[in-house]
Amino acid sequence: MIGVMDVTLHLAQDPEADELLGRSPLAALVGMLLDQQVPMEWAFKGPRTIADRLGADDLDAHEITAQDPETFAALLSEKPAVHRYPGSMAKRIHQLCQYLVEHYDGRAELVWKGVDDGRELLRRLQELPGFGKQKAQIFLALLGKQLGVRPEGWREAAGAYGEPESFRSVADITGPESLTKVRAHKQEMKAAAKAAKATRK
Repeated sequence: MIGVMDVTLHLAQDPEADELLGRSPLAALVGMLLDQQVPMEWAFKGPRTIADRLGADDLDAHEITAQDPETFAALLSEKPAVHRYPGSMAKRIHQLCQYLVEHYDGRAELVWKGVDDGRELLRRLQELPGFGKQKAQIFLALLGKQLGVRPEGWREAAGAYGEPESFRSVADITGPESLTKVRAHKQEMKAAAKAAKATRK
């Protein structure tokens, strides 16, 4: 199948979910999209859950775009819900797939395939619905560090997330030990933000 990756990721800490993330470019993008306001493993388990509920072995942008938005939202809301906010996330996934169908023939890997400049790749990622600069930089770092997509200047374009073994994001998670380090970093950042907010009052 065109566009299938072949790597082992450990983002969901669940063999079946991680297997899908490692071979499906769209699943990896959807997992990244879901990665907010919920634990990382919950977010990255989402693509596998969605595929299972669609009765499929993979996610297909054309198929998701063809789904009735309300039906798709209900699918994500079934217990256990795919996200804390399944309705709004269903909408975002729908928009992402629609964008991929319109701009990349529904093939997620074409967002990065053949791009030889890190800044250009960051720009493309930032254009995806639901991807702000930070999310785009984290995904760029994940592509470079674990998926072998390394256009010139990718580390610089990914900012701090591109630094080797920075343990700032999912880009550095390769198992339980690194997950613990990334979680600790996120908690530090949260505490620092809270402290900064308190001093401003």
